[in-house]
Amino acid sequence: MQEDYLTKIRSAYNQFTRAEKRVADFILENPKKVLFMSISDLAEACDVGDTSVFRFCKTMNMKGYQEFKMTLSLSMRSGREEIPETEERIRLEDDISDLAKKVLTENISAIQETYSLLDLKQVTLAMDAISRAKRVIFFGVGASMLTAMKAMNKFLRVEPKVYCSEVANVQLMMASMMGPEDAAVIFSYSGATKDIVEIARLAKGSGAKVIAITRFTKSELTEYADLILLSGANEGGLQSGSTSAEISQLFLVDIMYSEYYRRHYRSCMENHEKTERALADK
Repeated sequence: MQEDYLTKIRSAYNQFTRAEKRVADFILENPKKVLFMSISDLAEACDVGDTSVFRFCKTMNMKGYQEFKMTLSLSMRSGREEIPETEERIRLEDDISDLAKKVLTENISAIQETYSLLDLKQVTLAMDAISRAKRVIFFGVGASMLTAMKAMNKFLRVEPKVYCSEVANVQLMMASMMGPEDAAVIFSYSGATKDIVEIARLAKGSGAKVIAITRFTKSELTEYADLILLSGANEGGLQSGSTSAEISQLFLVDIMYSEYYRRHYRSCMENHEKTERALADK
């Protein structure tokens, strides 16, 4: 699957130094312009030294600036034709019509970006682990807890082995009591929340298969993850706490649920009929 290189930069953003973030910000806002800039031009535009641009390239696993520009150019040619620019961000002066359009664009972009980040091998291995597991426990704190509860509710309609608790202390206890036959599905946008990192550490230490659904490729959470599924959505400015992050995570939940239903069609269909009858009069 072709990966948008700008999406890859966003997914690595939390790894950058302060100077590298200035380089990344400029590239994300001016990708076409960067293709015609020398390393010194880009450094001057970002008010950093040439070495900071070079370190940025190394962080992105590029041998140098020219390889970076070539990779960016190829991605722009083969990826999405339209690249979001800074004018798509919500601003104080926007009227309700502009704001609604930008929220729509943001949410659609979150799903598109998540799709471009899909590693089908990781998804397949995650579904193998969930299929084999004796128990599947969904974890999340804060806003991600709501996603974890929604995931459990969705899977519970077709599979009785799924669990989730909205209480952080209970999640910690559940993680500590897991075993090699269990799978932990952990939702976290940042991958840096103290409780969620501790949950991942406990689940990993208990021998469970740990599946992380998160924004960034490297974080404290991913240090304990066996499998990583990346979700695309950027929170910033007036959009802090927006639903785009949740939408991108739920898109992955839908993929996982649909694949699980496909793999276990007969039992899922029977269980779905049972739960539908149970809820028929509610």
